[in-house]
Amino acid sequence: MNKISMLARLLLLSLLLLSLLLLLLLQCPPIHHGLSWPWPSRLSHGGQVVLRFTTTSPALQTALLDAAAHLALDVWAKTPHHIDVRLRKNQVESLCHAVPHSLCAEYSVLIPDVAAAIARSLARTTLDTQIVTADHVFFQDYQPISVIDRWMRLVEAMFPSHVEYISIAKSFEARDIAALRVGAIHARQKDWSHGPRKTILVTGSLHAREWIATTTVNYLAWSLMNSFGKESFITKLLQEFDFVFIPVVNPDGVDYSWKVDRLWRKSRQPTSLPFCRGFDLDHAFGYGWNSSHVQSDACSEEYPGDKPFEAVEAMQLAAWARNQSLSGQAAFIGLVDLHAYSQQILFPFSYSCSAEPPNLENLEEVAAGMAKAIRLSNGEIYSASSACPAALAPVTEKPFAPGGGSALDWFYHELGAHFSYQIKLRDTGSYGFLLPREQIVPTGQEALDAIKYLGDFLLGNNGIEKAARNNVAKTTPYSNKDGNRDQMASQELRRLRMRT
Repeated sequence: MNKISMLARLLLLSLLLLSLLLLLLLQCPPIHHGLSWPWPSRLSHGGQVVLRFTTTSPALQTALLDAAAHLALDVWAKTPHHIDVRLRKNQVESLCHAVPHSLCAEYSVLIPDVAAAIARSLARTTLDTQIVTADHVFFQDYQPISVIDRWMRLVEAMFPSHVEYISIAKSFEARDIAALRVGAIHARQKDWSHGPRKTILVTGSLHAREWIATTTVNYLAWSLMNSFGKESFITKLLQEFDFVFIPVVNPDGVDYSWKVDRLWRKSRQPTSLPFCRGFDLDHAFGYGWNSSHVQSDACSEEYPGDKPFEAVEAMQLAAWARNQSLSGQAAFIGLVDLHAYSQQILFPFSYSCSAEPPNLENLEEVAAGMAKAIRLSNGEIYSASSACPAALAPVTEKPFAPGGGSALDWFYHELGAHFSYQIKLRDTGSYGFLLPREQIVPTGQEALDAIKYLGDFLLGNNGIEKAARNNVAKTTPYSNKDGNRDQMASQELRRLRMRT
């Protein structure tokens, strides 16, 4: 009977995987080679470039960001060492006239033709139909919302013992904000009889153009659900915690980025200006919210609205999470909010550098550990630091880049998710938001290394026996090839704190 049951399950899984493969094939548009795919973004971003400016002081950072705001330029990335800006070629001279001479003496061209880069990133290749495993098929390319939703319903059917599809709310345009709750259902029901279930929330695509964040959330969900019952560490993790994966917090914006403008960032909710739509969802939450001179412009990419939670999607996510907490269904202990790009692991607070989280040392330790786990696994370097603006300009008293109203701060402070992180994924600028599909799986694996380290830390600090982690049959929580060799991440954190 057991063999018959196993064969029946394998047959069912094969049929489900085949249906997913057919779905992906049917969803793919006609294949175009080279740059011939007629995508709307090719037209709207013609003549644009992405430049990197080396910023060696807070004064240079402030000058560049002020000039970019005045010229309504799109700032792609801000780090302690450089700022990346998208602009038209004929705007370079105007920008250089508005900033200190040294900035334009040291800039480099990251993407010389944005329109061509978009076209290259979107050109479809033939799907390899010989590969029929769900992870290879689904993560071979970026997927639109319609396919993601069907995939989420499919995996619920594949793993009924530990996966549940839920819709947490509706977006402004009435799209589902869909999620997967992953955790041992029998353990969850047992926990609910004694109290709320410890829960870690993993979110993606608060910003629409960050497609790698969406697919990485899905990769993490798949990795955990597919390993339950097979790998002892993952099984233990899902017995103790629920993970709620929300791949697309901003479905209206993501859909728009697929159909109209690949580089659209905000939501699609109307503002007070008819010709400027959308809110920056990661500045729209109610804790530490502010509206600076940069953000008060409704056309700004960082526009948070005229009041906290004016953005429907931010309000809906917060309301759902608070209801889960108040109803006793979930006790949020962590948030992992995925973004692109620049390979950074950030922890609270983002709204202020003078406000210090009570568990700062733990936050630093885990951030450094996640960065190290990634580096030891594949050599990729992720920095680890506070998300506050002074992490960019450590000696300035007046933050030049408002960071308030973030999901990171709200979940940490309002819901007590004391292990909350924002992880900015690949890459470091060569592709920016246009990361090639070939990097989907490696990026997902890096995020999985980070999640395993976080889970390992939480299991140990919740008094759960560590012996189980030393007897993992098929996997380890994170790589430890040369654990005594390099303390790079933790040393960098100490340097940042000394500079502030």
